[in-house]
Amino acid sequence: MKNKIVSLHEFLSIKEKELTDKTIVFTNGCFDILHPGHTDYLTKAKELGNILVLGINTDESVSRLKGTTRPIQNLEARSLVLSALESIDYVISFNEDTPIDLIKAIKPSLLVKGGDYTQENIVGAEFVLSYGGVVKIIPFLEGYSTSKIINKINK
Repeated sequence: MKNKIVSLHEFLSIKEKELTDKTIVFTNGCFDILHPGHTDYLTKAKELGNILVLGINTDESVSRLKGTTRPIQNLEARSLVLSALESIDYVISFNEDTPIDLIKAIKPSLLVKGGDYTQENIVGAEFVLSYGGVVKIIPFLEGYSTSKIINKINK
């Protein structure tokens, strides 16, 4: 079984050697507590192409974006859980607040985000569209949210 958790450098080498004729789909997020909304979203993202690459925020990046009490699970745990999903082909971590550098390096055929985004506020959308790529928004599965789960636990 291949190692799905790779560095950007490793992925680019694999892409050049093995994925030249594949439709690469890219999405990203923190994925702190995996729930059915996440798995539904990732399954639908994978259906749009051959290879699903997931950019995952490092612990430091999650803390900057979500606050000092996050992440609940560290990067290694989040990456291991995500890499076990059949829908995900590669997991690449990034420490920046946005995945723009990953997107520019990977040049995916499709850039996918969840239903709370619009094309105008998706990081990397303009870049992907500039070379003929596609930006797609996948509606969220209603009733699931990491923040709601954390709030429930805290009560």
